[in-house]
Amino acid sequence: MKKTRINLFASLALAALMASCAGLDKMKKNAPGVNYTVTPEVLEAHAGKVDVEVKVQVPEKYFDKKVVIEATPVLVYEGGETAFPTYRLQGESVEGNDKVISYTNGGQYTYTGSVPYNENMRISDLVVRVKATKGSNTVEFDDYKIADGVISTSALVGDKGAQAAIGEDNFQRIIPEAQIADIFFLIQQANIRGSELRKDEIKAIKEYIKAANAAENKEFKGVEISAYASPDGPTDLNTTLAAKREKVAKNYLARELKRAKVEGAKEENFFDLKNTPEDWEGFKALMEKSNIQDKELILRVLSMYSDPEVREREIKNMAETFKVLADEILPKLRRSKMTVNVDVIGKTDKEIAELAANNPAELNIEELLYAATLTDNLDLQLDIYKAAVKNFPKCWRAQNNVGCVLYAKGDLAGAKTAFEKANSLKGNVAEINNNLGVMALRNGDLAKAEEFFGAAAGAGSELDNNLGIVAIHKGDYDAAMRYFGNSTTCNAALAKVLAEKYDAALSTLNANTREVAFKYYLKAIVGARTGENDLMFDGLRKAVELDGAFKESAVKDMEFAKFFEDATFKSIVQ
Repeated sequence: MKKTRINLFASLALAALMASCAGLDKMKKNAPGVNYTVTPEVLEAHAGKVDVEVKVQVPEKYFDKKVVIEATPVLVYEGGETAFPTYRLQGESVEGNDKVISYTNGGQYTYTGSVPYNENMRISDLVVRVKATKGSNTVEFDDYKIADGVISTSALVGDKGAQAAIGEDNFQRIIPEAQIADIFFLIQQANIRGSELRKDEIKAIKEYIKAANAAENKEFKGVEISAYASPDGPTDLNTTLAAKREKVAKNYLARELKRAKVEGAKEENFFDLKNTPEDWEGFKALMEKSNIQDKELILRVLSMYSDPEVREREIKNMAETFKVLADEILPKLRRSKMTVNVDVIGKTDKEIAELAANNPAELNIEELLYAATLTDNLDLQLDIYKAAVKNFPKCWRAQNNVGCVLYAKGDLAGAKTAFEKANSLKGNVAEINNNLGVMALRNGDLAKAEEFFGAAAGAGSELDNNLGIVAIHKGDYDAAMRYFGNSTTCNAALAKVLAEKYDAALSTLNANTREVAFKYYLKAIVGARTGENDLMFDGLRKAVELDGAFKESAVKDMEFAKFFEDATFKSIVQ
């Protein structure tokens, strides 16, 4: 009796096991009936990631009520694989919190996932890997391909296109220079006193005229005479006085220019003459600087009344104060101001270039920095900037510009050292922060690069270019296009390709005058995406002609997947 009971239990267990396995085996057999809709159809890399959305449609009478499924999308490629996060589905009779799929009606589940991108994924299959469990039994289904991967055009962004910012020179070939002297007059008079002519400033302007005329690098631009009368007294008298003071000052300076034999002094427009009969503006300026007791009251009178006679009457009513004004303020307004204007002509480009090459110590810092802009030869530029560092060791621009040239020559370590030295000379400079950001970007530290670029406002077009590159890395292609603006770089065109602005991308590429392989490779991608086969083949042919490395890129680039078996495509890349 006992043996019979044992056999009965064993038989029941075996039957249950067989039923369980039968349910799992049936689901495995019918697994191709599950429909997967993948978006995008061919996976793409953006911002260093591969994102996917999968809509899983389970048919009716497929999903066993007691089964739990663990499904994992996996990118399988040569030499390895990368799994997306796993999702779980369960039958109606399973106790759990996963998505329930009806046996009778089937069901739908939408999955989203993301994995970091790597270069091996360029040619890959997205498969779904399923493990089904019913009770204590588990069955693994065969891998089922649901999509291709991975279009990695965003990874083509060229960090080498990051631009360093030069510390600009402030060189001016022509520098305006002026010598000024005042002649003061007694009240109601317009004759020049001998004491005025013996003043140091009058002697100085005479000597300046002689020295400027003798100097080969100075050119007279003219003389300004501004004559004034103080605002006390009748307007008619002041008008006459101002005109006479203008004339005598002009005559005096004309004689000095003639003695010095200044050419052009007799020309019609050489003298610029002005006179002010009542110098209320000068009066106000002197009052504001003074410590006169009724200063504020007088200034209030000036602001309240515009009529000169009313002003004068109100001020003269302050008898004690007016006496102080007559002694300390008004005499300073009875004057003629003489200004001799001269242009100092700097060295020619030829002279600067020769001195920079042979005797840089004879150039000032602005001339040295300017000299480097007169050649496109990087070695010569580097020599000039190093000379600037030697002669002006505290100039951050010289040190920064050494870094810019080293960067252009591909010496990243040397450039970084130079930029850091420049930063130690003067911190928080937009150009230096931009350049330190370039170094971080080239070293793959996107976060640090953003930090430096954020502190580089005002660095110019170089900063905009670099922010455009960062935006591509982050997958924000609209922002990248805004940063690049009208730039014709390949990175600028790439941003438009990624934003699916193909006409704009072609315009940018056509405006790019550089003969570089990347330009034509992007044209090939645009042709492939828009169905312009001639554009695709011509662009690819030119790209591999300029750089054979693009052959290997093209044969693994899913942008050209539909051409992989095309004879013309093969002839180009093989």
